[in-house]
Amino acid sequence: MERKIKLVDTTLRDGEQTAGVVFANEEKIYIAKLLDAVGIEQIEAGIPVMGGDEKEVIKKIVKNNLNASIMGWNRAVIQDIQASIDCGVDAVAISIATSDIHIKHKLKSTRDEVLENMTKSTHYAKKNGLYVSVNAEDASRTERGFLLKFATLAKEAGADRVRFCDTVGVMNPVDTYDVVKYIKDNVGIDVEMHTHNDLGMASANAIAGVMAGADYVGITVNGLGERAGNAALEEVAMALKSSLDIDNEYNLGKLKSLCEYVSIASGRKLSPWKTIVGDNIFSHESGIHADGALKNPLTYEIFDPNELGLERKIIIGKHSGGAAIKNKLLKYDINVDNFTASRILDRVRHTSISLKRALTDKELLNIYEEYLVENGLDIKQA
Repeated sequence: MERKIKLVDTTLRDGEQTAGVVFANEEKIYIAKLLDAVGIEQIEAGIPVMGGDEKEVIKKIVKNNLNASIMGWNRAVIQDIQASIDCGVDAVAISIATSDIHIKHKLKSTRDEVLENMTKSTHYAKKNGLYVSVNAEDASRTERGFLLKFATLAKEAGADRVRFCDTVGVMNPVDTYDVVKYIKDNVGIDVEMHTHNDLGMASANAIAGVMAGADYVGITVNGLGERAGNAALEEVAMALKSSLDIDNEYNLGKLKSLCEYVSIASGRKLSPWKTIVGDNIFSHESGIHADGALKNPLTYEIFDPNELGLERKIIIGKHSGGAAIKNKLLKYDINVDNFTASRILDRVRHTSISLKRALTDKELLNIYEEYLVENGLDIKQA
């Protein structure tokens, strides 16, 4: 596909809103640099109206002259937007709730007031030369007629795009596709997906939105964010390329180091089985899988681990097969025939069950040496 989908990273705003997470000022600056090195098109750097350290660190990020657009997040309030202008950002997100449950219980307001505040704020931002994303908070629970009116008035006020927010993560990919296509067909404005992971479908919903015509996707590194988090940068970037054949030519080799750094900075451990960047995602133990991967990696790997700075691992354990045993021993210049491999495999499986884990290379070599001794073979000659 020749479409260009732009990623909007909000690790420094929504990601830092993860309960218990605080980034140090220097960490925020470094994360912004790492995101820029990957090639992320827009970075939502924080909330300028908070003032203090928040405002100062956003100014510093702006002064780094990154290739990425730097966005400030705002309520639909002139004071907020002025704080963003003071920071020197080139883009603003203007966020206001659109669902009746939020308008009534959180804002204590009305639909008309929501539209009025959004329109005034957008006019003010555009008058000051800013790129504007108007955020429909809780869009997924907003009545469609009102959502369409909101998006239409945002476009008329000069907004560059509308952010469709599945704020509480209630959507599924089919319904997401349907509502995003409805907006695109009837308003003709750029749409950004901003999806949360409460039901485990944030990345899937984001991709469904892209398939329906969304032009931007909001993401966070490692899927950080409120409650269960947001769509993960690493998942969306690879899904765009591998599933939709949309290649933005991101520097994917830098994803691993970015994810590891954010993991440390956020105090949220990066799981070995984390999609895309986890240490174990290119690990093969099952005999059939390992044999296939050794013959041709494409049998069980949809992209090259080298592309992400990772490496393929053949794990020796209970589920291993003879091909894996032969391959692992060959790494140590030990060439065994099929019969020997099968005898060693029996011992490997027994040992793995006893230890309740996979074996280390040294343990495999020890089993091999014991086999030689028991069969009267010379270890040195072997």
